[in-house]
Amino acid sequence: MKRLTTFVMALALSAITAAASTQVPDISHDELKQAMKEKKVTLLDVNGSETYKKGHIPGAIDFEATETQLASKLPKDKNALVVAYCGNERCKAYQAGASKAKELGYTNLKHYSKGIAGWKSAGEKTEPGA
Repeated sequence: MKRLTTFVMALALSAITAAASTQVPDISHDELKQAMKEKKVTLLDVNGSETYKKGHIPGAIDFEATETQLASKLPKDKNALVVAYCGNERCKAYQAGASKAKELGYTNLKHYSKGIAGWKSAGEKTEPGA
């Protein structure tokens, strides 16, 4: 019984560690707008290609369509700001984009937690995908 308890605790700890490794700090709406204005951000839309086609934050990369070629879509500078976003504050899909960028060696990762819903509700424009 003691070995089972130890195993369950180890399993739970590894799940918590894995979840924590995909979490990244948030970026505020104003900070994102400023980074976009200064052309100092690469955006990863992790909503899926169908949603991306309907409208995404201007300049964002369709993560689903480019995941296998993401290295060629991201900046050469591994310290460049990369911001992942998905649908809204409850959505966790952004973690896939952040994890992939982290695997590729990017260190300045942020999460726009308001997502595309928050972007639109703030009155911001979107652009349709191809």
